[in-house]
Amino acid sequence: MKLIVGLGNPGSEYVKTRHNAGFMAVERLAKRHGISGVKSNFHAGVLDGQVAGHRCLLVQPMTFMNRSGLTVAEAVNFYKLDLQDLLVLVDEAALPVGTIRLRASGSAGGHNGLSDIENRLGTQDYPRLRIGVESPTRASRKDFVLGRFSEDQLAELDPALDRTCDAIASWLNDGIDKAMSLYNAEE
Repeated sequence: MKLIVGLGNPGSEYVKTRHNAGFMAVERLAKRHGISGVKSNFHAGVLDGQVAGHRCLLVQPMTFMNRSGLTVAEAVNFYKLDLQDLLVLVDEAALPVGTIRLRASGSAGGHNGLSDIENRLGTQDYPRLRIGVESPTRASRKDFVLGRFSEDQLAELDPALDRTCDAIASWLNDGIDKAMSLYNAEE
């Protein structure tokens, strides 16, 4: 089994905000693969279904971004998963909208959701896929990531969410190295 966790914040006030790019990716993945029937478990909304022929749990933590590690650690420990069977989908302010970047491991890069996961798991060694939300200009980073995408940005984000789903299928079927070589090409 694989665990695919999209980070974001619960509640209608956060819908279509930059910080919820991970939630948006999980929703796109579920829709693409016809997975429905959200259950509550691990302080999260959880969908159980097949993605590219693999059993996957699609997870949206309901703990708010800065406590995402609680959900991830509980699910990983409950299913006794190898961390290579975990993929975290997260917004990235340092990448332009429409860009994705897949990594096998790495630092949190100042992202509080990833920092909490790292603290709870005790390691940086888990795969993550960063979804570009653009760099803040004059606004504080917090205000920026909690702000909504513009219509133009949503138009750029839409194909990036499709590429995210394709990259996830590649990660599942071909492994992290092949998926990175295919989907990080724009770097």
